[in-house]
Amino acid sequence: MFSAKNVTRVSVAGGIAATALLLLAGPASAHVSVQPQGEAAKGGYATINFKVPNERDDASTTKVEVNFPDDHPLASVLPQPVPGWKIDVARTKLAKPLEMHGNTITEAVSKVTWTADGSKIGPGQFQQFPLSVGQLPEDADQLVFKAIQTYDNREIVRWIEEPKEDGTEPLSPAPVLKLTAATGDEHGASAGKDKAAADAKAATASADTSDTTARALGLIGILVGIAGVTFAVLAGRRRSA
Repeated sequence: MFSAKNVTRVSVAGGIAATALLLLAGPASAHVSVQPQGEAAKGGYATINFKVPNERDDASTTKVEVNFPDDHPLASVLPQPVPGWKIDVARTKLAKPLEMHGNTITEAVSKVTWTADGSKIGPGQFQQFPLSVGQLPEDADQLVFKAIQTYDNREIVRWIEEPKEDGTEPLSPAPVLKLTAATGDEHGASAGKDKAAADAKAATASADTSDTTARALGLIGILVGIAGVTFAVLAGRRRSA
C-alpha cells in the first residue's frame, strides 16, 4: 500500500512533469507562419498565406502586422481582400533602386497591416491572410517576415525572432518563407529566347512545307499540260486519217 508520503511524492513528480510538458509544448504549439500556395521560386512571383492562430482562451486577435525584409525588398505586394478585415499597405523609399522588367523601382513594401473591421480571430480559431508577392530575390534561400499580433485585451505578441544557426526554434519565431530553386518558367528572358527559337523553327518548317507544296503543284501542272498537248496531237492525226 502507498503511504501518504509516497502519494505526495508521486503527486509532486506528476505536477513537475506536466508543467515541463506545457513549457516545452507552449512555444511550438502555434505561431504566426507563412506558407506558399504552390512554390515560391527564386526570381519569380508567388502567392503566399500568413497563417495566424489564436493562442488565447479569453481574448481574440484584432490586428496583425507583417514587416517585410529590407535586405531583399519586394516591389510588388498585392493583398487579397479578407472579409471583415481592413488592409493597409505601407511603402518606403529604397536606398538603392531596383531594376525590374526594364523599369527602375524606387519604392518597396515595408509593412502590411490587417485590422479587424467586423471580424476577429476567436479562441480556438485561425485566419489566413493571402498576398501575391514578387519579384522574389535570386540570391537568397529564405525571407524572414517579422509579425506582431494584437489581442482585444491589448496584449501584444511579437513573432520577431530569426531562425537560429543550430536549427532549434526560438520562443517567438518570425515567419520564414523558404525559396526554391529557379526554373526556366520564372525567368522571362530565357523563356522569351526559347519561345523565339521555337517560333523561328516553326516558321522555317512552314516555309519549307510551302515551298515543297508549290514545287509539287507546278510539276503536276506541267504534266497536265503535256498530257493535253499529246491528246490534241493524237486527236488531230485521227481526223486527218
